[in-house]
Amino acid sequence: MFVICEVLLLVNFESVLLNTNNTSMTSTAKSPKEYLNKLPEDRKKAMNDLRDVILKHLPPGFEEGMLYGMIGYYVPKSVYEPGYHVGKEWTPLAFINIASQKNFIALYHSGIYADPDLLKWFKTEFPKHSKYKLNMGKSCVRFKKADAIPLDLVAELCRKMTPQEWVGVYESEIKK
Repeated sequence: MFVICEVLLLVNFESVLLNTNNTSMTSTAKSPKEYLNKLPEDRKKAMNDLRDVILKHLPPGFEEGMLYGMIGYYVPKSVYEPGYHVGKEWTPLAFINIASQKNFIALYHSGIYADPDLLKWFKTEFPKHSKYKLNMGKSCVRFKKADAIPLDLVAELCRKMTPQEWVGVYESEIKK
């Protein structure tokens, strides 16, 4: 059902850029707090609020850390030993990543990419929570206005899938 190319969202994460003083650069932050501290002032509140919502509403079992140069929420090795199937080195199975890009704040959600029902739900719900048009790619939701992120919708989206459910979807739809 899915046409999967290895340039899928996870490989794309490796080239994500961080906006710092209008100069694009790859984030070298070692922790989410360091990443957030390095953001321009006009992005700090929105990114902190987004992170807080994700941490509060993500089901137990996911871990937070730096992944692909951005803040990531992933299934740890203790839960899913195989990890992400691409690459020579072991990588945890990413689920959600957030990043401050040059022209927008990005929310990458692997479940939206892999689960057509979840994608349909999200597209239906988005207009109920935002006055702006949905701007998204396969897994990336772009928020051009930092103060207009529908945090209540993000909270609901976070609660939709447990780590075990994500592993099941990943194995049946992506890692074929």
